Amino acid sequence: MSIRDANVIILEVSKTTVKAGLGLHELLKTPTIEIPARVGLRRNALPDSTSSDSLTVNNNGLEEPAASTSRATSAFPQTTVATATVKDYLVGSHLDEALANGQDLIISWPFADGGVSDWTQAEAIWKYILFTRLQRRRVQNESPVLFSFPSGASRDTYERICQVFFERFNVAGFAILERPMAQLYAANSLSGVVVDIGEESTDITPIYDGFIVNHTRTKVPLGMRHCTAYVASLLRANQFVMNALSPPENPLSPESLHTALVELVQQLWKEDHIKIPSDGETAAPEDEGVMDIAAIVVAGKEKAVIENNLKKKNAQNKPTEADKKREREIEAMDLITVQFREHSLTIGKERHRFCEPLFDPTLLNGVYGADTAADDDYPLLPLQDAVGFAVSNLDQDQRPYVWQGIFVTGDITRHIRGIGVALQSRLASFVSNTDIVNEVQPRSMRVLNVPEYFAEYRETGNGYAAFLGSSITAKLIFNDSNGSSFVSKADYTAKGPHAIIETAPSLL
Repeated sequence: MSIRDANVIILEVSKTTVKAGLGLHELLKTPTIEIPARVGLRRNALPDSTSSDSLTVNNNGLEEPAASTSRATSAFPQTTVATATVKDYLVGSHLDEALANGQDLIISWPFADGGVSDWTQAEAIWKYILFTRLQRRRVQNESPVLFSFPSGASRDTYERICQVFFERFNVAGFAILERPMAQLYAANSLSGVVVDIGEESTDITPIYDGFIVNHTRTKVPLGMRHCTAYVASLLRANQFVMNALSPPENPLSPESLHTALVELVQQLWKEDHIKIPSDGETAAPEDEGVMDIAAIVVAGKEKAVIENNLKKKNAQNKPTEADKKREREIEAMDLITVQFREHSLTIGKERHRFCEPLFDPTLLNGVYGADTAADDDYPLLPLQDAVGFAVSNLDQDQRPYVWQGIFVTGDITRHIRGIGVALQSRLASFVSNTDIVNEVQPRSMRVLNVPEYFAEYRETGNGYAAFLGSSITAKLIFNDSNGSSFVSKADYTAKGPHAIIETAPSLL
């Protein structure tokens, strides 16, 4: 079977986003499509029976049709309506427009638990990507699909996904790759531990010699939402920000103020204003990372401080000792100014404490909006402890190889660099410093990153690792003359959905 690189589709599904791209190029490109992994259903389109007897109250206090037995948080509800069809659901730009117009919608995130909670909703998302955004035609669909999905899915899930793509979308070929494997491939390694920081939780996946060690997989109920809420709480000490967003003469409600601060923090990390110190340590406890911004603004010094902090001195002017001292003082302030909701806000170095809750969850105690979904299966552990325990569950002779591949990924790493180094500095206690030297004794660890030679990915950190690894894999398997690593139409005709199991070593 001959497959053209230009026709190959990469489709990466995570818990909260879906990324896709068409074609494999000389320089592997970043995804051209990225949408939230959610669907919307107009409430007025529901049958009368659904709107009366089948309504329950979800965690948001809103009436919605009976939900699945999902453990998804209220931030990413999973709602099933048995009578809904694929064409009833709004996806992507269609959903965005309906929300902007204030339509009464039921929102659901079918992949929020790492599986598929509603197959009709999943099909609606995939159909939108293939036929609306990528402009494929079902009747003459010549595109094979490399599908990346969270690890841990069952055989039945693999088979049903395969069935949907062949029978509903008429794809030319199909292969499934587990996301942690794709992420590690992007770092040019076959052994390591993938730490995927998501919105609500962080997935930890040890991989040895190209195989996920499933019994060691775990997760921590900490993610970007908790880090965002934490910095939002720190900004409450910034009187300049508080007076601008919630002036004493017209204060916002607690909920509205929290929403505004969260949006401000999200803007800060998306605009690359948050950094992790190079030594891997976060702000010193005695420093607190918070300064009296209001006093600086009132004194009229913030403009001069920021300008001096951003502009380098003319190379021809030799700075005096006083100038050098002043530069060090300004650098220590680390101030920036951002435009937010028609306000010009001055922010200090408290913003750099964004990742602290990952390493010390006790910081979230009493923080508004930072509730976690910890339970007996997934307790609230510091990230370094969870990673260390996961690797310690490997066979002893596997650990040295896995410690040589610490790979931190997730959307957060597109904008905040150095989290891997910060994690490594806290994992030292899990690598013995004994003088005993043998082949199975871990003596060091190494942080991995997406290599610089992937030109299109140089500015994206590790955030697109799953898409890059999927693209690399697609180049290999769809150009394999034997065709043993993907399911062709002929294979599907002969064997049905079960054909996908033979191409997935982890399921054999």
